[in-house]
Amino acid sequence: MEYYKLIETRESVRNYDPDKKVSDEVLKRILNAGRLAPSAANRQPWTFYLVSSGEILKMVKQSYQREWFRDAPHVLVVAGDKTNSWVRPYDGYNSIETDLAIAMDHMILAAENEGVSTCWIIAFDYEKLREVLNLNENQVVYCITPLGYPKEGYKKHGNKKRKSLDEIVKWL
Repeated sequence: MEYYKLIETRESVRNYDPDKKVSDEVLKRILNAGRLAPSAANRQPWTFYLVSSGEILKMVKQSYQREWFRDAPHVLVVAGDKTNSWVRPYDGYNSIETDLAIAMDHMILAAENEGVSTCWIIAFDYEKLREVLNLNENQVVYCITPLGYPKEGYKKHGNKKRKSLDEIVKWL
């Protein structure tokens, strides 16, 4: 898909066919997009948890209380170790959330390019995910997304409401 059209038409999908899994080849291309994402000082402080197996998937799905989320055949969890990320020396800013957000965005756009639906989620139960994924105290989960195909008959909304460039850009 042409890149700007991809950005324009990507939307968060809240409708998944639980029986239509994404192929391993497509999943690998999506994950590779995250691997290739830039990170501060090239630290690459992330781990991508692709959850597709029965019991673990069921437990991960308990971290977000929306019925549609339970239908997703895969859930991608983007986590990172804040002790491995770059820290700005003059004020202590840790780049972990920025690095993880860039990686997730790369994977969400790659998924859209592959025809795979996503929905950026940050309103999850962090402690449930920590327990299920057995994360240590230095690891943080920044975001999760379902990965899958919509149920038969789903139509994109196509009504992204965005401010105009004149409202958000200052040409100096």
